[in-house]
Amino acid sequence: MQVSRVRVLGISLLLAGLALGGCSTRMTRAPVVDRGTAVAGSTSSSEPMPATVVKAPQTENAGGAGTYTVKPGDTLIRIGLDTGQSWKDIARWNQIDNPNLIEVGQVLRVAPPQTAAVAQAAPGVVTRPVPAPSVAPVVVGAAPAGSSTPSDAPAATEGAQVASHAAPATAEDGTAFIWPASGSLLAGFDEARNKGLDIAGKSGDAIVAAADGRVVYAGAGLRGYGNLIILKHSNVFLTAYAHNRALLVKEDQTVRRGQKIAEMGNTDSDRVKLHFEIRRQGKPVDPARYLPAR
Repeated sequence: MQVSRVRVLGISLLLAGLALGGCSTRMTRAPVVDRGTAVAGSTSSSEPMPATVVKAPQTENAGGAGTYTVKPGDTLIRIGLDTGQSWKDIARWNQIDNPNLIEVGQVLRVAPPQTAAVAQAAPGVVTRPVPAPSVAPVVVGAAPAGSSTPSDAPAATEGAQVASHAAPATAEDGTAFIWPASGSLLAGFDEARNKGLDIAGKSGDAIVAAADGRVVYAGAGLRGYGNLIILKHSNVFLTAYAHNRALLVKEDQTVRRGQKIAEMGNTDSDRVKLHFEIRRQGKPVDPARYLPAR
């Protein structure tokens, strides 16, 4: 009887040990993870790709001739005005598809490749004005020769030419400037506070091109300028016309000196006026130095 109990007890202990051994085997068996498969799965075509890929800023050639390093708050329009170039040209030279995607510290080419090379080799090279088509100016109130229009009929229309009452002043590169509006002077040039001249007038007064050139910007994308037109006259000079009520020309359009390009207004301004700038190689200069005496 006692032997039987011992035998039963031994069998029970053996069965218990087998049971515990089985549990222990199941608990220590870790799940298999195929890490190579998991990584591959993260690039599966079922996952969305980023909506926009932004390239790292290009910083080579910083400070070189014909380059510009992007600063906080810059836009291509602002860079174009500050370097004397068309923002579209800058975008093309730098292969920028989206003009809103520029980064602080990015180095941009702001001159055509051949111009930048010439400037680096010979900084004193003289550039010539932008050629303009041979279109004769039209004097307000006078009918063209051979026309049946009465002399008292208005001859000025949107985009027409407006006569200047003073001979144009000629800059060193041959660009000839006239006053862009006939109103009185509200504020003169101040390098720190006013980058041009403020000219008074009434809403709708004619704003004319100060010199022959090409429209490199027409819009309201530059803060503080309202409806703005920028004309490129040569590789040296730009002019800017701000706060207009209406813009009468489009980008890439060629205009002649005295041509009506806008109507005076007060966009982004506390009063009706024209803010007029002349920029020499992107730097604001006193327009009074280049305009004829009134």
